[in-house]
Amino acid sequence: MKKIILTLLAIAALALAGCQEKPKTETPSAAAPSQTPAEGANPHAGMKAQELPAGAGQKAKVTQTMDSGGYTYVEAADEKGQKVWMALPQTKVAVGDAIEYPADAMPMTNFKSKTLNRTFDKILFIPGIRVIK
Repeated sequence: MKKIILTLLAIAALALAGCQEKPKTETPSAAAPSQTPAEGANPHAGMKAQELPAGAGQKAKVTQTMDSGGYTYVEAADEKGQKVWMALPQTKVAVGDAIEYPADAMPMTNFKSKTLNRTFDKILFIPGIRVIK
């Protein structure tokens, strides 16, 4: 009888010891930063412009440029004089610079820039340009 009682006590002690360790689960903390941007925040904030490899795009000359809302807006004219507006993550570019830009970007029509308070008839949103030195 003593063996049975000792065995039951040992099992009970092991069971209690095992119950005290809770499984570790990931729960969101109130202090943890949110992974989704706040409403109205720029979802592209902090995005860096990518430099286009040499010879990988359309060549043009910058005719206008401005920075606003984390973007650089560039108007450029190709060798035939055709002008196109582009928006890319903020980057250094100046009027008169020769650039290459991705020629395969899909244009967006009637784009209203809230930060510039301007509507672009046609604009390309691109990941970056290459300034030709």
